[in-house]
Amino acid sequence: MFFVTLISDFFIEDTKENKQAMYSCNSRFHRHRRKLICHVLKAVLVFLVVSMIATHTILIKEITNAEFYNQSRNTKETEMSETLKLVNRRSSQLKLQENSLNTLVIKVTSSKDNVTVTVDNTVIYEDKEALRGRGIHVLVLNQATGSVMAQRIFDTYSPHEDDAMSLFLSLVSDKRIIVFAIKDEGTFQMKQPARELISRFGSHYAKIVGWRDMWAMVAIKGVRVISEGYKKSPDFSSWSNPVHITAEIPLSSISESQCLLWPEGEETRRRHNFCNEIEGYGSVCSCSDPSPIMFSPPPVLNNQISDVPVTIIASNRPHYLYRMLRTLLTANGANPDMITVFIDGFYDEPLAVAKLFGLRGVQHAPMGVRNARISQHYKSSLSSTFQIFPRAKYAIVLEEDLDVSPDFFGYFSQTVRLLDEDPSLYCISAWNDQGYEHTSADPSKIYRVETMPGLGWILKKSLYKEELEARWPTPDKTWDWDMWMRLAEVRRGRECVIPDVSRTYHFGSSGLNMNSYFHDIYFNKHSFNTVRDVEILNVDSIKKDVYEKLLESEISHANVLNHDQSPCEETYFPQKGDKANVLYIEMSHAKDFVTWLALAKCLHVWDLDARGYHRGMWRMHYNDIPLFIIGAPFSPYSIHMPVDVVPIFMSKEETKKEVHINN
Repeated sequence: MFFVTLISDFFIEDTKENKQAMYSCNSRFHRHRRKLICHVLKAVLVFLVVSMIATHTILIKEITNAEFYNQSRNTKETEMSETLKLVNRRSSQLKLQENSLNTLVIKVTSSKDNVTVTVDNTVIYEDKEALRGRGIHVLVLNQATGSVMAQRIFDTYSPHEDDAMSLFLSLVSDKRIIVFAIKDEGTFQMKQPARELISRFGSHYAKIVGWRDMWAMVAIKGVRVISEGYKKSPDFSSWSNPVHITAEIPLSSISESQCLLWPEGEETRRRHNFCNEIEGYGSVCSCSDPSPIMFSPPPVLNNQISDVPVTIIASNRPHYLYRMLRTLLTANGANPDMITVFIDGFYDEPLAVAKLFGLRGVQHAPMGVRNARISQHYKSSLSSTFQIFPRAKYAIVLEEDLDVSPDFFGYFSQTVRLLDEDPSLYCISAWNDQGYEHTSADPSKIYRVETMPGLGWILKKSLYKEELEARWPTPDKTWDWDMWMRLAEVRRGRECVIPDVSRTYHFGSSGLNMNSYFHDIYFNKHSFNTVRDVEILNVDSIKKDVYEKLLESEISHANVLNHDQSPCEETYFPQKGDKANVLYIEMSHAKDFVTWLALAKCLHVWDLDARGYHRGMWRMHYNDIPLFIIGAPFSPYSIHMPVDVVPIFMSKEETKKEVHINN
């Protein structure tokens, strides 16, 4: 604008001066010359003005272009700088990711109050809960991904837990990463075979780790130990200092951690889904010879329960569930479509076990605590069963820690009609509380008992819906559900049918109300039928009136045992005989079980409370001979007691000399 103004001013002033000159020359120059000069001057002036304007415009454009160029160059340099920074950042991230994909850094802590395992600085396992988690903690990691495939706690302070740990370790596939750590105390009951097994993993300390010592180890099964730490306790009353170890392990490829030899199909699909995520199930994940997960058992002849749903009561004991389902699915007449596994809590591994076998799995949120939680689990499972199968008239109930006999469904098929035909019955059970190896013998025989046994039983939908469901103990009641069902106001004078030889076997040695010591005493030597096809003889004889007549006849003709000798003597019970034996014990009223519990203890049968009786009478086999034990004078069957016989009275002190049992 400055140049335009300057030129304009110059042009105006110059025009005035020329105009004056022209007028002053009018007298001296000729007319045509004046015109020529004026035209030339005008042209020169126009040229100068145009030139100056053009020059000014070009200068402005060059300045603008230069500024734009500099700004653009600066912007591009900034963008390139940011891009380089981003590339470098991404490169670093990729490098870290590449390192994490190639190597696992595992840190393990073993101490009196804590077991912690971290992988790449992420805590994947921690147990700091007070007064729980004692023993050896074992984690199994996938060698290709580092994911946790199994975690177990073995209370090796208690008996037989070392055997359970050895079994578990033997079922883990080779090349898996295994982490060991002790919390509190883990060696009191760890015997030599378990120590030798861990030593074969490569441990340097398994044979010497002792009372309240701390120990941790990371190993690759079948390959070598990666890291191991051990600290000895200073004295008997103290714990050692914590052990901290670090292990760096190169990861395998995905293909090396999976089996590619299994044939295509539904069974292989389920097997892959399970074995790629879960570990510790032995041959089910074997690449060369996998155990079957689909079965075709023989049918049950004249099957009366083909449409009866089976309810599996499960928690977070997946190995128990796996064992139980294998026996259930191989039993005659098993139908996977009718089986539902109800899991108390949102646990992944039990659900994976159910899916492995192609079964329906249902998880629900726990309610209540301890025994109340179990009770609510039963109620929820039963209610859900009849919702899933609205047309079902009955339901079979099983628990995750029970083996099932080959004739399990056949047993119920033959007896289920009794629930409709005899109103004095309210359940049929596969379990005999007093059926031990030395007290049961005849799998074709069934009895009536007043105490509901559970452990594999069938009930009517009408009983549950019309009586039990609405009255079921609430979550605030810490009652055992089976004890509640034995109450007089619930039982209402009705009884259950049981077999002489049980159709289930309680193998679970750990649980809320169970430990290995308790299991050894009361469950380990229970009888269990292994015959695939057993015919229950004279099923109608269990009906109330017929049963009473048969009992009267058998007891009246039975051999009365010597009542002057203690039944706890080794030679008390006859070794041979062609008819039943009868023993009369003191029982003055319905709740007088003093003598029975003392006798039960020396007979090595259930003695914690009175179970398995019918009208004050217990029946079993002893030395393969039928035996009636009758409480007098309470039992109506005591009318058959000879007048010269005095019922035997026993107290707890008299059980010290116990009957010797031939194993």
